[in-house]
Amino acid sequence: MRRLLMAGIAGAALILGAPAMAADDDALHKAAVENFKPIPAMVPSVQGNPVTREKIDLGRMLFFDPRISASIFLSCNSCHNLAMGGGDNIETSIGHGWQRGGRNAPTVLNSVFNAAQFWDGRAADLRSQATGPIQAGVEMAATPEHVLGVLNSIPEYRQRFTTAFPGEPAPVSFANLAKAIEAFEATLITPHSRFDQYLEGNRGILTAQEKKGLGLFIETGCVACHNGVNLGGQDYFPFGVVEKPGADILPPGDRGRFQVTRTAADDYVFRAVPLRNVALTAPYFHTGKVWELEQAVSIMGTSQLGKELSKEEVAAITAFLRTLTGEQPRLELPILPASTAETPKPQPMAGMQPPAPASTAPATPAAPLRQRR
Repeated sequence: MRRLLMAGIAGAALILGAPAMAADDDALHKAAVENFKPIPAMVPSVQGNPVTREKIDLGRMLFFDPRISASIFLSCNSCHNLAMGGGDNIETSIGHGWQRGGRNAPTVLNSVFNAAQFWDGRAADLRSQATGPIQAGVEMAATPEHVLGVLNSIPEYRQRFTTAFPGEPAPVSFANLAKAIEAFEATLITPHSRFDQYLEGNRGILTAQEKKGLGLFIETGCVACHNGVNLGGQDYFPFGVVEKPGADILPPGDRGRFQVTRTAADDYVFRAVPLRNVALTAPYFHTGKVWELEQAVSIMGTSQLGKELSKEEVAAITAFLRTLTGEQPRLELPILPASTAETPKPQPMAGMQPPAPASTAPATPAAPLRQRR
């Protein structure tokens, strides 16, 4: 009898508590829909560069072709590996002559939704961004003349540029290379994450812990910087609003957007990192010094929010962030056209040694601005 009475009391409590739980769930979903948008399933339009099948196909070839680098060893995919979340999963990328770059390589996935490119936002769009690494001495170390020499030496490339840019008197150009790469990168979107399905009405797809993490993400203020379709990538914020992290994470020599604008208010200001697929893109921050997502969440709590998050809160927010992993792009590797006798030969990387492991390598001096991502 006592058991029946206790069971009845428990059942009544559950029934009485159900409306409150439902109201809380409604409020959480409403707040999520107000602050975030799902990744669209269709390729978005690109301002000033109509995305056509011909440009996409050409851009895919160029993205994977190492011959547009001086060494004929590095391609866009070297630092933005589409099999690894659109980054390279190392602290800073290794480029021409085994040099290390100045900043961690941002993911190329969903980058079409960012307001600007690079950590400091110095490139207004993807086609502006595409030309930077090709010419940076620490990355692909090529010149426009080298690139055009490669492309004009290969008949199939000449034909593809003519088809992708019809009616132009000189379709093989450095500017059109950038437009083709931009068109291809616009297709690198990751829709249908579990969080997107939640936003679209499937409220049961998130676990209780993930919903708790979503609620904390909104309530603690993470959403102030990380919102919209990409959960970031739209504006610039100081790193260390409340408390600056250590010099290994925020080195004094890299002053962020200040090096673009030369405005004091932009000192140590960086573009808010987009959080889509963040579980795939370790290590974290522009220095790439943090390898665990939980540690990154904890650092952001103290540095940006002035809040010491508990282990349970960190675990919940991290669980939510893992729901942002979407369907990865599925594409066929292009078969690149063969070089000819006129194709420029590679510049040897002689006299330069591969870098030592990160744990033993000497500190690398900060790279010039044009060589930073």
